[in-house]
Amino acid sequence: MKVRSSFVCQQCGYDTPQWYGKCPNCGEWNSLIETVKEETVKSTFVRGPLAKSGAKPQKLSDVRHIEKNRLKSGYGEFDRVVGGGIVPGSVTLLAGDPGIGKSTLLLHILAKIGGLYVSGEESAEQIKLRAKRVGIDGENISILAETNVEGIVEAIDTLCHSRAGGNPEKKKDGSPIGSGMTVRQDLVVIDSIQTLSSSDLDGMPGAVGQIRHSTELLIAAAKSQGIPILIIGHVTKEGMIAGPKVLEHMVDTVLYLEGERFANARILRTLKNRFGAVEEVGIFEMAENGLKEVTNPSALFLQDRVKNVPGSVVTVIVEGSRPLLVEIQALVVPSQLAIPRRVVNGIDYGRLQLLVAILQKRLNIPLGTFDVFVNVSGGLKIEEPAADLAVVMAILSSFKNKPLDPATAVFGEVGLLGEVRRVAGEERRIKEAKRLGFITVLSPQTTRNLKQAGEVL
Repeated sequence: MKVRSSFVCQQCGYDTPQWYGKCPNCGEWNSLIETVKEETVKSTFVRGPLAKSGAKPQKLSDVRHIEKNRLKSGYGEFDRVVGGGIVPGSVTLLAGDPGIGKSTLLLHILAKIGGLYVSGEESAEQIKLRAKRVGIDGENISILAETNVEGIVEAIDTLCHSRAGGNPEKKKDGSPIGSGMTVRQDLVVIDSIQTLSSSDLDGMPGAVGQIRHSTELLIAAAKSQGIPILIIGHVTKEGMIAGPKVLEHMVDTVLYLEGERFANARILRTLKNRFGAVEEVGIFEMAENGLKEVTNPSALFLQDRVKNVPGSVVTVIVEGSRPLLVEIQALVVPSQLAIPRRVVNGIDYGRLQLLVAILQKRLNIPLGTFDVFVNVSGGLKIEEPAADLAVVMAILSSFKNKPLDPATAVFGEVGLLGEVRRVAGEERRIKEAKRLGFITVLSPQTTRNLKQAGEVL
């Protein structure tokens, strides 16, 4: 078998040993990606018209399934997101904004389970300082500062061999390789995939070809050794996971850690999961000693709420399978500009423009000469339309300078005709609001249109 490096067009598949800015075949610019090619000598003997493989189809009912014991991370919120625990042999990609807490979260998990921390960005001393700051002694953590993916795979194989009780290879002085690492290797953390490179390719670390090939080698190591690997990935300025899109298809699970950098709340979402559902989310709080899981998220988002103030409305949203109560704040003031401003934080800007237009058309509220500011407290980002009615009520409350009853929670989708539409999980939302002491709940069951909602103020 011979290994060579070539450049393959990602649009038409054109293969060339030389890099071109423009594909000679299809004319696409910047589409040639360096790729490792393995050449094998094909046998000249072929049975029949086509070569046959030994694979045979079988009934799905006859396939044997062995339930694997999942590794518990020590964080109930993390285990819920990944489907009940980390599956042995799985590969998970964790992405998020810089400084959001990705490395800190995985360092906490590694301290609970035990394993190998591979750092391509920080030295062992820097990781030691961070671990000391968050209260991790690191007795069951091994550190490997390496960027060559072949060296990382070799270290994983050696450590897994030692864990299995085999005879590890020896150095020239007679001591076994990895003899100073007696930590039980149950988990491997790669920080991060953009820093790794392979000696089989000539591209720089972070290039599309390097990321894809490095991930292929790590996946092969995880599957062959049965050890789970957690990979940290970067994001672009648009908030997308950096690297080729095929990276997300290759791994088993894709997680995203989000939240405002200067806020305490952190939300762990699942974008892809081959071993569980994708609708679950985990709530964490960034404290001085690292990330802490939050068992009552509603209390976290409402802890600084000021009552009896115009423009403050509590809504009930559903993140995953759990209802959360968050505060919507609005401020409506006369505009000093020819075109009034619409400033939003935590919800979609286009959605705010739509709701303002509905208020102007259906309730004759003259917002054309007013600046409208809307904020979701706690740094949470709301995507579901169930918060529409709360946003409308907050704007009306600030415009009329009348506070809403602090014991009232609001949720419901607002249509273009001014109607309040039904949303999923209404009973769960109402139950959660009542459990936290809210007496009145404005929902699609009690409020049919915006006119009825405005009469509450």
